[in-house]
Amino acid sequence: MSVPSQKHDVFQAIADPTRRQVLKLLGEQELPVTVISGHFPMSRTAVSKHLRILADAGLVKERKVGRETRYRLEAEPLMELKRWLSYYERYWENKLNVLKRFVESDDEEGGNPFSALELIDPKDTNK
Repeated sequence: MSVPSQKHDVFQAIADPTRRQVLKLLGEQELPVTVISGHFPMSRTAVSKHLRILADAGLVKERKVGRETRYRLEAEPLMELKRWLSYYERYWENKLNVLKRFVESDDEEGGNPFSALELIDPKDTNK
């Protein structure tokens, strides 16, 4: 028997800034949809749709407390995002290290750290 696939993945779920803000709110405490919707200039139904997408991606869990449904952050699926980003981190780190060496070497020589940079005219499309 196959495991049912999620309707939305983590990347789709966090693509929307409203959903990222919802996750931030839920990172602090479990909240009902009425409280969550009070933080946004949209209807409770719209917030519920965002919560459904987050739940489909496994990023939030819901539980009933009386007649109220409360939502909480489920951070484990964010590890997929972290692993994906960590692959690219080495490129950022490399570029920052090169820039640091460039700036520090020119500072030691007392020169302008930007003198070696070639200025490109944005109108010039030949470069």
